Amino acid sequence: MVDAGNGVTIQVRTIGSGAPVLMIPSLGRGVDDYEAVAQLLAAQGYRSILPDPRGIGGSSGPAPNDLFDLARDNAAVIAQICSGPVGVVGHAFGNRVARALAALAPERVERVVLLAGGGHTVMSSAVRAALLGSVAQGTKSDAERLEDLKTAFFFEGNDPAIWLRGWYPALADRQLAASERTDTARWWTAGRAPVLLVQAEGDPVAPAGNAEVLAAEIGDRLTLVRLRRASHAILPEQPRAVAALIAHYMSGQSDREALQGRADRLIV
Repeated sequence: MVDAGNGVTIQVRTIGSGAPVLMIPSLGRGVDDYEAVAQLLAAQGYRSILPDPRGIGGSSGPAPNDLFDLARDNAAVIAQICSGPVGVVGHAFGNRVARALAALAPERVERVVLLAGGGHTVMSSAVRAALLGSVAQGTKSDAERLEDLKTAFFFEGNDPAIWLRGWYPALADRQLAASERTDTARWWTAGRAPVLLVQAEGDPVAPAGNAEVLAAEIGDRLTLVRLRRASHAILPEQPRAVAALIAHYMSGQSDREALQGRADRLIV
């Protein structure tokens, strides 16, 4: 457990040993989503640091005022668990927190990987409704939520049922409110960190327009890789490709063609 100050306690577990990589989960979900990727990274000599956001399990604290409150939670985890800067991975909503962390505490962040990284290009009203419907575990029928998950999170042919559970609607409400209270410009460019953006082929929540805007703003700091047969739920859809990209980027590899080739070979 990490005391992050201001009444916030963060429950953290780790998988593997070696170079540390901190992982920040998606909206209204916990770090269990990273389990398969973390196990694959452990086999490649990485230590995954998995802090659950306040509001899940043993992690607790008041509702965050903005994304930088959540970034401070993760900065406290790094400070208390690691001896130097770390790689940071953010999935979906977690990509916003990852970038806020890199902007807030650049000395603690070595490289950033954004999985399904959005925040600039606005999703359609139908996709937003499907996203919120997916989160509504316990208040909307499973049959309806399966359709929502297909629309917002899963590439055609991939099974959305694996994400029927694991949602924390109250947490999602807090996180959305915190995001809406944060000026995008404060976190968008991820401070000065090198960034890998993994753009899912069929992602309606974080479409390719986000990558284009980020590339125009940070130039050579960005490496962009496109991932086939994946949507916004990129972690359960293509864990082997995601793990390979994280491992090679965190090792210092930033050649786009080499990374793209590794991802393409592992698509299922």
